[in-house]
Amino acid sequence: MDYDRIADLSLSIDAVSTERLERETSSGFTRVSTEFALTGPGSNADGGRDDSIVGRGEDVTYETDEHDALAESGLPDLTGEYTIDSFSARLESVDLFPAGAPDREVFRNYRRWGLESAALDLALRQAGTDVASALGRSLDPVRFVASTRLGEPPTTDRLEQLRDRVPDLEFKLDPIPEWDDDLVRAIDDSVGTDSVRILDLKGQYEGTEVDVPTDPALYRRVLEAFPRAVIEDPALTDETDPLFEDDSARSRVSWDAPIDGLEDVEALPWEPDWLNIKPSRFGSLESLLETIAHCEERDIRLYGGGQFELGVGRGHIQTLASLYYPDSPNDVAPRAYNESIAGTELPSSPLEPPAAPVGFRWDRDA
Repeated sequence: MDYDRIADLSLSIDAVSTERLERETSSGFTRVSTEFALTGPGSNADGGRDDSIVGRGEDVTYETDEHDALAESGLPDLTGEYTIDSFSARLESVDLFPAGAPDREVFRNYRRWGLESAALDLALRQAGTDVASALGRSLDPVRFVASTRLGEPPTTDRLEQLRDRVPDLEFKLDPIPEWDDDLVRAIDDSVGTDSVRILDLKGQYEGTEVDVPTDPALYRRVLEAFPRAVIEDPALTDETDPLFEDDSARSRVSWDAPIDGLEDVEALPWEPDWLNIKPSRFGSLESLLETIAHCEERDIRLYGGGQFELGVGRGHIQTLASLYYPDSPNDVAPRAYNESIAGTELPSSPLEPPAAPVGFRWDRDA
């Protein structure tokens, strides 16, 4: 497994700091995250000693209050000498939410991932190498789709605005019960249904702001109208089960929200053909790479998923896509797609990898 290639990397941490990030998004909410900086000694480009090598990661916990509490309480002391594996064990043994338990348990994984990814970035930089070299893999151009909502009531305005800027752009969309036959025809007329590569039904969320009611008529409509699209996170109920009885429909289904590790993959109602990989859900590098290895062995196709990352976390999901699933419909578009597009340069797909990679990092402004 690839984790074995990085588990014994040496890691020396002299200081840990946090930075609260905040930005308005194109989806109409204010996103807050926390970027971690782990600092330790290493060598500079000339071979001399540098005591301020920095590794960065991002906590993508969704609740603003959790980031505000972290800014006030700080983290437990994480300085010291480690390997990647022993640092992961250290994170397993401490409470990363010292101000109080998070609203959702998965947030513990999100914070842990932010620190483990920062540790990997620092360890690679201290070793004078990059993640692709350490894993024995290549960084390839990354195909991406633009994830966008169509509003309420839904219209094709945003799709047309994006397509005017990037003519070959493909999309990941979130259907809602208000999608009727007229809207589907409008999507086909404006950008073509074949350009919609993923339809996220959000049927596996419970008690969140993005929950979507289970609507069998909507499920049937999008299955028939978007024959090339991957269908993400359907709710399986007595009313929707018949839509996924045959292999052709099941082969289009992808899972996202239920997947926090390999056990969740193995517990799915059938062996999947597709999975959405969001590294923060896994918490640890070991869990993430174990799951990716299992999927490679079973020919389960993967694509990367984004979480409105504001800092280095966006580059991390682009790097993972580049390493493991570059040709998939990755929901890892550059951050500009999550903001107002007026006057903003929008890169086209595929994204070219950095020419001289260092550590576990893509372009900071990706």
